[in-house]
Amino acid sequence: MKICIIAEGSYPYVTGGVSSWVQTILTNMSEHEFIIYAIGAEKKSKGKFKYQLPPNVSHVEEVFLDDFTEEEDKWGRDYKLTEKEKKALKSLLDSRKPDWDTLLSMFSGERIDSAVNFLKSKDFFDIVHEKCLEKYDQIPFTDMFWSMRSMVLPLLICIKHPLPEADLYHSVSTGYAGVLGSLGKYIYQKPFLMTEHGIYTREREEEIIKAQWVKGYFKDLWIQYFYNMSTCAYDTADKVITLFQKNMEIQEELGCSPSKISIIPNGVNSEDYQQLPTGNAINQNGLNIGAIVRVVQIKDIKTMIQSFAIVKQELPSSKFFIMGPTDEDEEYYEECIQLAENLQVEDVIFTGEVNVREYINRMDVLVLSSISEGQPLVLLEGMASGKPFVATDVGNCRGILMGERDDLGQAGIVVPVMQYVEMARAIIQLCKDDQKRQSMGAIGRERAILFYSKKSFIAQYKQLYKDMVDSIWQG
Repeated sequence: MKICIIAEGSYPYVTGGVSSWVQTILTNMSEHEFIIYAIGAEKKSKGKFKYQLPPNVSHVEEVFLDDFTEEEDKWGRDYKLTEKEKKALKSLLDSRKPDWDTLLSMFSGERIDSAVNFLKSKDFFDIVHEKCLEKYDQIPFTDMFWSMRSMVLPLLICIKHPLPEADLYHSVSTGYAGVLGSLGKYIYQKPFLMTEHGIYTREREEEIIKAQWVKGYFKDLWIQYFYNMSTCAYDTADKVITLFQKNMEIQEELGCSPSKISIIPNGVNSEDYQQLPTGNAINQNGLNIGAIVRVVQIKDIKTMIQSFAIVKQELPSSKFFIMGPTDEDEEYYEECIQLAENLQVEDVIFTGEVNVREYINRMDVLVLSSISEGQPLVLLEGMASGKPFVATDVGNCRGILMGERDDLGQAGIVVPVMQYVEMARAIIQLCKDDQKRQSMGAIGRERAILFYSKKSFIAQYKQLYKDMVDSIWQG
């Protein structure tokens, strides 16, 4: 079977999280051939893979959202859109129910030759002009035109890029990846499976609200635009997989049919974490606090550092290890370094990208301070190692640590987002109570073994792939 995995902003350019999940799928299904359709933000990432691709990956198709040039075609070409096509394009720009069937048909064909040329056309200009007269007459036309053009351009770049043929399309988010999964189903009449780890639209909404580059009313336009792309994936996908109950409920609220949704939680091989290096060779005199995390804003490293400044006052011999790549957002990394210096907090150690298994068993307490998550693999890895967590109340963190399918007890402490004082108190509490650390660690290990098995996770996806492709042959 040939499976096209469509990944946006993750595999194979970024480590951890969704990327680790994709690599697990690839390396545990050697019987299938995989094509990776990788959507990246910047062309400078081309070919810079963070993962060793397994032999069953036959091809990586790369497309970048900034990969466009102002072509020589003059402004004002007339593509002679039908009234249905014009209405569909209007619905994409400002509607809660875009006509995706018409949009996919219109842009996947050869009549519209390129994204840039179309956005310089008379057709696009006229449609934006009409929308301004109908609804946005108080907003300068030039502002509205360039804002709508910048919204549509990345989507059209993706749609106009060649999509390899496969037996099954599997996107690992909504957004651009979800639209391309829908496109694969539309062009090749093959099944489309979507796995949503976090809720993509909620994450984009948070980013846009905070963004400085989007002003005023345009924030609402951008947010609705991302919700529209999710609608495309939810409506088109044959199956939608989520990782836990709360996310399923949100997907239903966003318009996904409950009959399509199934839950397949992440999994780890607990045996891999049973015989790892132990002891405090890296800190002979005190406790080790660790975070296995990419140094990026959504992981909120600054709250970790602020919390450790308080911990350090109470436990002066403790050390804090931030284990993960620092090159994804170098400006944010420098801000984190500066924060530690400004707080005059010592023993904050950025290890960079490391083999986590060489460190994890040497930690006494693990920390996750994210402002958004799905079902973090790092929690499952820590639990499999028997380590207690202090984690923010996002995604499925509470369900994993407190137990949503068992009464085993707590495997850690959950704290509010961005509350570094409460995070520090929780870390200190665990650091000062050997028995509680050991008890929570044991509970976490047992929960990981019973409910978050990699073997079960892989078996369910193998069966799902088989059932979806078989249904096409039988149908």
